[in-house]
Amino acid sequence: MVQYQHARLDASFAALSDQTRRGVLEQLTLGNASISELASKFHMTLTGMKKHVGVLEQAGLVTTEKAGRVRTCRLGRSGLADEAAWIETQRQLWSARFAELDQIVEELKAEETADGRTR
Repeated sequence: MVQYQHARLDASFAALSDQTRRGVLEQLTLGNASISELASKFHMTLTGMKKHVGVLEQAGLVTTEKAGRVRTCRLGRSGLADEAAWIETQRQLWSARFAELDQIVEELKAEETADGRTR
């Protein structure tokens, strides 16, 4: 389970590292779109957009459905909940570390003042 979770996060963050793919996700928040519509919106070839959508689909961020010759894209079901949870955990860890550092700095300042070593 842990290895699967790490692989999924790796795939998600790799997918999100590209500006075009982030743009595709933003576009899909407005509604479903075909690959042709997305390619036109981003001034790309169909092949290029298919590759971007494929990366998003592998990460579970997008799903596609083919009806005839049209492949429609929609946001994935899981959203970014796992990714947001991971980021929040990291934010809390960093926040705690910075709070500890602030406390150390304040203690050092207090010692300097008490010893008459103010600058």
